[in-house]
Amino acid sequence: MTSFPLSQQSVSADFSCFSLEHSEWHTDRVVETLAMSLSGDICVVTGACGFLGEKLIRLLLEDEKLTEIRLLDRNIRPGFIQSLEGCRGETKLSEFGGDIRDRELLTRACRGATVIFHTASLIDVIGAIDYSELHGVNVKGTQLLLETCIQENVPSFIYTSSIEVAGPNPRGEPIINGNEDTAYTLCLKFPYSQTKKEAEQLCLSAQGEVLKNGARLATCVLRPMYIYGEGCRFTLGHMRDGIRNSDVLLRTSRREAKVNPVYVGNVALAHLQAARALKNPQKRAVVGGNFYYISDNTPPVSYSDFNHAVLSPLGFGIQDKPTLPFPVLYLISFLMEMLQAVLRPFLRFTPPLNRQLLIMLNTPFSFSYQKAHRDLGYTPRYEWAEARQRTTDWLASVLAREREQINVK
Repeated sequence: MTSFPLSQQSVSADFSCFSLEHSEWHTDRVVETLAMSLSGDICVVTGACGFLGEKLIRLLLEDEKLTEIRLLDRNIRPGFIQSLEGCRGETKLSEFGGDIRDRELLTRACRGATVIFHTASLIDVIGAIDYSELHGVNVKGTQLLLETCIQENVPSFIYTSSIEVAGPNPRGEPIINGNEDTAYTLCLKFPYSQTKKEAEQLCLSAQGEVLKNGARLATCVLRPMYIYGEGCRFTLGHMRDGIRNSDVLLRTSRREAKVNPVYVGNVALAHLQAARALKNPQKRAVVGGNFYYISDNTPPVSYSDFNHAVLSPLGFGIQDKPTLPFPVLYLISFLMEMLQAVLRPFLRFTPPLNRQLLIMLNTPFSFSYQKAHRDLGYTPRYEWAEARQRTTDWLASVLAREREQINVK
């Protein structure tokens, strides 16, 4: 979510010492191709036009011979299905435009389906969205979708959660290369992370629910790290801030606050692997009812330094250190939150920074994907060099347009 100072040369030096988490990567790619296929399945992808949803749909079309993919999204872009023509093959693509809280829409979308990829979510890290709306979409929408799966006999359900359901806690206690069994004192105070956690618990609790036809539902939750890649609006936002700041990225996280971002193509692959695992009778018993951290081989780095890594080839520098010390920023964030609470009855005020976001940006917080590798057969398809290049190339393709729009303002 941020960027860090370093020259382009020093960025390369920092990442050159990173080794692969799995030296047997090429062997795993062969195993991946031999995994249980979704051939003939009917899949529903919620949030189909979103950052992850679109990437997942393209992957499904390229790697599987599905009977149908149903695209469920509040706003399906004109021409979206036409943009998929090059990779759709014989797979039918169907649009289901509308709100995830519309039970009748969900019934039509889920009827006859075999697997749900639930990627739809309202993402809000600065408190710009009312809690009722966040809860309605993230929690109530998930609950309705699970209920519909039971009524319509959909056997497999995969939920896209978030690293923010794991923390960090208000004390900023770090986790370095953690896993699903890492003990941690959790205290979620921000509405987005609270609603994602509640939705996640609904999905895990639904494991084994009896479907209307007597079969049982299997659920699986994926917790990706911070997702980056082509189309990431957060990276784009940091680039815009850099343009306004004379091509110097703002530093909001300390160098030592290392996290491990994950490339969107690898997150999409993890979803496919989860669906394949749930289709396999032996793996279904192991995977069902579990959550998995999804990371890849992107080198651990602070949010700020990550932004600099993908933007430095385009000529962006970065501040050497944050404009103000962390304690001062924490106090300012607290005061802005208090002002927001006082003004709420009269005026809509959204602070650009809050205490939870500040702590998240400045806490070492990284996790391994070993459990997903073991249970799902997940191994990253895209290594850091390619993922970084793809991200930078996309940013380069929109840079001139962004400069022009900002300069016009």
